[in-house]
Amino acid sequence: MTQYDNIENAIRKGVWFLYDHQYPNGEFCCYICPDDEMKMCVTHSNVFPTSLIANSIFDLRYIPEVNEILDKAAAFLQYQAMRGGTWNNFTILNPLFPICPPDVDNTACAAIVLQKLGKDFEDNKTLILANRNDEGLFYTWFTWRTRYNPIKTYWLLSLRALKHPIDTCMFWRKTEATRYDIDAVVNANVLFYLGLNKNTAPVLKYMLDIIEKGKESDCDLWYRNPFTIYYFFSRNYKAGCAELEPAAQTIKERILLTAKADHSLGESILDTALGIISLINCGDNSTTLDKAVAHLVAHQNRSGAWQRWGVYYGGPKKLQTYGSEEMTTGFCLEALALYRFRLLEIAKKNNPSN
Repeated sequence: MTQYDNIENAIRKGVWFLYDHQYPNGEFCCYICPDDEMKMCVTHSNVFPTSLIANSIFDLRYIPEVNEILDKAAAFLQYQAMRGGTWNNFTILNPLFPICPPDVDNTACAAIVLQKLGKDFEDNKTLILANRNDEGLFYTWFTWRTRYNPIKTYWLLSLRALKHPIDTCMFWRKTEATRYDIDAVVNANVLFYLGLNKNTAPVLKYMLDIIEKGKESDCDLWYRNPFTIYYFFSRNYKAGCAELEPAAQTIKERILLTAKADHSLGESILDTALGIISLINCGDNSTTLDKAVAHLVAHQNRSGAWQRWGVYYGGPKKLQTYGSEEMTTGFCLEALALYRFRLLEIAKKNNPSN
């Protein structure tokens, strides 16, 4: 069996796992627990995993089951949409939904998926652009602040908190969030959604500064793993933000330095997948990349899934860790899909007549 066949076989097994494990409503499983390895966990109904997985498998639509997965995921996201084309971290049926405000990260990522699929959703770009600080960076939350905002929808979303005033107050006291949070991945995802323009240009400087100063482990309340920062930053570079070139080169170097003797990257199979994606996005062609892909394929479970690991957190203290086999598998499939495309491009160069 050729390398291409091994990749294709792993992709199809992973797709079948997701196809078999997607809930009837289109949602994907999310667990919550207190550690990265997620050994003791419980299910937690969240919107974000479905957005992440759908985006990761978008380029595998040549497989019929992927299109079914995406259609169900899109229907789920459309159903979960809130006023103004915004999304909450928690699903409508989650007890935390009424007290948690919608956030820019979930909104951008859900909108990206629906936009790619050509599905309808309420235009939210004006609302997002009105949710910035004086430096032009995007706030994480759509919530009340002591500053003027001209958008009526913003105030209507903020007034939602008055339905549960005590619980909402406790939300801000008990979580590590604040109304004025500015988070790196949130801003990177807005840039990915809106594209580079005069309104999003400040995000570029912000991202470049984080990588230049080595702050990727502490630049976002919810993403505490540098590999997730590399992933979300690098996809902006691949999308055409050439100004991120200095950061892309540094990201490559830092990922390659984490390579282990067994050819894994970082501390987990999730890190390996995110590392592969980031390296490809940043234009890496090293043998370390090839070996990491082989490691990824070799560690696929018989079910077609890859081991669950914490993807994002409930704050810097990591009191809550969110992840699942489905989320890890989505990232692993994205890594293999990118590498598969790379193999096809190499084959075309070597055989231009085909």
